Amino acid sequence: MNLSQALLHALRDHGAREIFGIPGDFVLAFFRQIETTGIMPMYTLSHEPAVGFAADAAARYHSRLGVAAVTYGAGALNMVNAVASSYAEKVPLVVISGAPGAAERTSGYLLHHQAKTLDSQLAIFREITCDQVVLDDPARAPQDLARVLANCLAQSRPVYIELPRDLVNAPCARAPRLTAPRVNPDTLAACAAAVFARLSLAAAPVLLVGVEIRRYGIEKKVARLARLLNIPVVTTFMGRGLLADTDAPLLGTYLGVAGPAQLTAAVEQSDALLMLGVIVSDTNFGISGNKIDLQRSIRASDGAVTMDYQVYPGVPLEALVDALLERGDALSEAALQLQPAIYPRGLKRDAATIAPRDIARALNDVLALHPGLPLAADIGDCLFTALDIAHTDLVAPGYYATMGYGVPAGLGLQAAGAGRPIILVGDGAFQMTGWELGNCQRYGWDPVVIVFNNCSWEMLRAFEPDSGFTDLSDWHFADMAEALGGRGTRVATRAQLGEALDAALDRRGKFELIEVMIPRGTVSDTLARFVDGVRRLQRPAPAVAVAAPRELAPAL
Repeated sequence: MNLSQALLHALRDHGAREIFGIPGDFVLAFFRQIETTGIMPMYTLSHEPAVGFAADAAARYHSRLGVAAVTYGAGALNMVNAVASSYAEKVPLVVISGAPGAAERTSGYLLHHQAKTLDSQLAIFREITCDQVVLDDPARAPQDLARVLANCLAQSRPVYIELPRDLVNAPCARAPRLTAPRVNPDTLAACAAAVFARLSLAAAPVLLVGVEIRRYGIEKKVARLARLLNIPVVTTFMGRGLLADTDAPLLGTYLGVAGPAQLTAAVEQSDALLMLGVIVSDTNFGISGNKIDLQRSIRASDGAVTMDYQVYPGVPLEALVDALLERGDALSEAALQLQPAIYPRGLKRDAATIAPRDIARALNDVLALHPGLPLAADIGDCLFTALDIAHTDLVAPGYYATMGYGVPAGLGLQAAGAGRPIILVGDGAFQMTGWELGNCQRYGWDPVVIVFNNCSWEMLRAFEPDSGFTDLSDWHFADMAEALGGRGTRVATRAQLGEALDAALDRRGKFELIEVMIPRGTVSDTLARFVDGVRRLQRPAPAVAVAAPRELAPAL
């Protein structure tokens, strides 16, 4: 076995099932090994950010390693933004970069694709990955690979692997799979007892779930726990789509002042808010109506549990959930009872112009007939519209909020076997990465792509309504679909939207692009509330009048 084969087997042994990449001279020998060994399929795209987004989406959906392979410098550095997004949102992404060989490092020449030094790239990736290795010693490589991949899974964050091109075929042993560290049973028992005691005393407990329950593959266990404890469940904004295929008592998504009042009150007034796998970020909590007291909440994430100023270190999320399930006790029947969210249905097929809520209605009608279709959403009003769509699997950059994610993420979903995805993307984001759809014809992918076209960066316009810099031209995306190997339809009325979706779902074999023309200034109700909430919270506090000191006061 050679070094590249050892790497490929290690990836597969740790759960990876496909590789996304773009070839380049420093990685050509490794790509040849991927192709000839057939250990895993490889899908090449057109631009490195899309490679990162596609691998990220595959990892999110399946709770397993995503793999992106690129060349040194111009390839890897072009993927920094995508990797930073994966780091921020806790995605187990493996970045493999080809690198100059040992002889090249000592030639005395500056090498093409080199930035400041030959190790500048490694230094940059240290900031956005949880572990790194340069495979410059085949004898040490098996243990290095085992460590890095174990950390990728344990921390659910990206790792960086650099492969010198002159060592691709060097003899190497197979990498082992390390045993997970043992959880201290006394710490776990004390933690579970304290959490359960706190929940038992509460009058209105609520379970708030975040992305880690998907990253660690424990959604079904969390659903069982919610049913056992008789606790209503709410997802964070980032966690939209979690528990979609379970029977958990799911109420909806917490959005602070931008969300349903009853649900917001339940979260913010809970006397025992159990947060499982939640990222404490501004997008999740920045527009809370009544600021949540995080110190009084029960927070389980990043391998620890925090409550009442106590920290229980070394308690992984799954271990806590298992310990609570083992108790087998239900809470009081006094647990808060709320009605689950109701999503809009029944698109009116008339000559009226299209608003984002009409798209949500149309897709809810579609999902009623075709349940289980996964969604990939870009950032912007398309993501806020997704919150009005019936709960289904969804991947989106809800916290890091990078544009350009939607289309390559949808391709990553279909490549990874998630089924035929529906992709929601704005016209601004489509200009960035929409052209990756041209790769569908090589692999037989046929996503349904809905482009929200208002010739504007409309979410930004919502914050700066009088600006001109948010204007975009009308690129007529639907007209380009045929040249890219798909089918395109441009719609401007609700009747046309319904007909286009019907036709797209009836056909297979090519991607379907539905360009939805939305009047400028028309946004979803959720985005409007979100913008209003942000503005209200950003207003300066009113000035408080202060009496002048007596000696400075004017004479009366």
